[in-house]
Amino acid sequence: MSHTIPESQLLDALNWRYATKSFDASKKISESTWKTLEESLVLSPSSFGLQPYRFFVVKDPAVRAQLKPHSWNQTQVVDASHYVIMAGRTAMTEVEVDRFLDLVVELRGIPRESLDGYRGMMYGSLLSPGADARIPHWAALQAYIALGNLMTSAALLGVDTCAIEGFSPAEYDSILGLKEQGYASVVCCALGYRSAEDKYASAPKVRFPAADLIKTV
Repeated sequence: MSHTIPESQLLDALNWRYATKSFDASKKISESTWKTLEESLVLSPSSFGLQPYRFFVVKDPAVRAQLKPHSWNQTQVVDASHYVIMAGRTAMTEVEVDRFLDLVVELRGIPRESLDGYRGMMYGSLLSPGADARIPHWAALQAYIALGNLMTSAALLGVDTCAIEGFSPAEYDSILGLKEQGYASVVCCALGYRSAEDKYASAPKVRFPAADLIKTV
């Protein structure tokens, strides 16, 4: 089974997508398509494979209405079919690391002791003195990898997206009770289908040429 697509199909999808400013609130992502997009989040790569984040899919219109004033009043928050808040861990403990290693043993059928070196590496990087101050930033970077994976996957499925950084993390965390769960909001993504009235849909994509952005050393 081939896991490749034509190069032109990938570039067409990436050229088609844009930061959707106006969603058609009447158009919803199908359950099947949404499950696929959820799986794309699960399959996103992360440092050590630890997935130090959670994705909060806000469906409740009342909660979305609460979030909108703390999102620069951007209409995507309430009009998009789905609204995802990506939150990173604020701390890591031995529990999270060992739970992941237990899963590796279960799914790969290998002896736990064969992972001792890997365990030591993770402990040294994430649990050593002073590491706790770095965890929120590290987890946030992993969440952004998942964001990129989600937006590309959505484009290939013909689903519009808009990444949203213009929001108050403190207010989001308070409304959703994230601090008590050990997470902090990092970035959001609105998904759905563009409104026919969104003028940005037909605007030329503005990008510097590859020669300006890509340097071969």
